[in-house]
Amino acid sequence: MSFIDGNQGPERPMPKPPEFKPGTIKKLVIGAAAAVILGVVGFTSFYTVQEQERAAILTFGKYTHEVEAGLHFKWPSPIQKVKIVPAELTQHIQIGYRQNGSTMTVVEEEALMITGDENIVHADAVVTWKISNIRNFLYNIDDHEKFLRNAASSSIRSVIGAQKLDYAITDGKTVIQDEVREKLVELQEKYETGIQIIDIKFQDIEPPSGQVEDAFRQVTNAREEKNTKINVATKYENDVIPKARGEAQALIEKAEAEKKSRILNAQGDVAKFNAIYSEYANNRDITESRLIIETLEKIMPNAQIFITNSNSDTVNYLPLNELMRGSASSNSQGGTGQ
Repeated sequence: MSFIDGNQGPERPMPKPPEFKPGTIKKLVIGAAAAVILGVVGFTSFYTVQEQERAAILTFGKYTHEVEAGLHFKWPSPIQKVKIVPAELTQHIQIGYRQNGSTMTVVEEEALMITGDENIVHADAVVTWKISNIRNFLYNIDDHEKFLRNAASSSIRSVIGAQKLDYAITDGKTVIQDEVREKLVELQEKYETGIQIIDIKFQDIEPPSGQVEDAFRQVTNAREEKNTKINVATKYENDVIPKARGEAQALIEKAEAEKKSRILNAQGDVAKFNAIYSEYANNRDITESRLIIETLEKIMPNAQIFITNSNSDTVNYLPLNELMRGSASSNSQGGTGQ
C-alpha cells in the first residue's frame, strides 16, 4: 500500500537488510579473533636491543640464553619474556655525596668515617662499574645500586679504619684507593653479583671542617715545604757529588800513573844495577875503580885528578889534568900552524 503526497510522487519501498547465514557470522568472528591474536603476537614477539644493551631470554620463567644488539623474535608471553639490561654501558655510583647537575649534596652517613687512631674523617668517592654476567646480575641480588653502595662504603670504612688520619689525608690516598678496590672486587666475586668493578677514585679525604681542618692544612703545608727542601737538597747533592767523584777519579788516575812511573824507574835501576854487578863479578878491580871515578866525576865535577903511588918514601903522582891541558894546547897550536 502506498501513499501519495500532494507535492511528491509515489513513495519507494524501503530496502531490506542483507540476511546472514549462521556459518558466515561464525567465519567473521573467527577471522576477527585470528587478526587480533596475530596482531598481539606480532606486537609482543618482536623486540629491539640497543647497542649498549643485552637481553636475557626467560622461557617459562627460567633463564635460557642471551642475545646482543639488534631486532629479535621471541615467543609471546607467557611462553617467553625478555629482560634488557645495559650490559655494555660503563656506569658510575657516588659514595658520600649525590651530584644532581651542578648541585652536590653531602650524605653524612656515608661520608663520615673513623680512622685507626680514632679520628673522624670525611671521605667521598666515585665507583666505576659495568655488568659482567647478566644471569648473576638478574638473579643473585635484588637492588643492585643499594648492594654496590653498601659494599663500597663497607670497603672504604674497613681500609680507612686501619690507617692513621695523618696518613689518610696526605700520602696514603693512592694506597687506600687500591686496597678499597681490591676489597670491593672480592665482595663482588664472593656474592657472584655479576658486577665488574673498573675503578674507584676518591674525590676528597679530609678532616671535618673547623679547627681540625685548619690544623691539618698547616701540617700538609709543612710537609709540602719539607718535600720542596728535600728536592732542593737532592738537586744540590746530584750536582756536587758527581764533580767530587770526577776529581777523586782524576787524583786516583794521576796516582796510578805516578805509581807505574816509579815502578818502571825502579825496575830500570835494578836492571842497571844487575848489569853493573855482572861486570863487577867478572872484573872486580877495574869495575870498582871505574865506579869510583864516575862517582867522583858526579859529585866533584871541577876537581883535579892525580894518580899517586905512596908505597915508597917518595910520593909519586901523575898530574892528569895538566897533561890533558898541555895535550889540548899542543893540538890547538899544531892545528893553527898547518
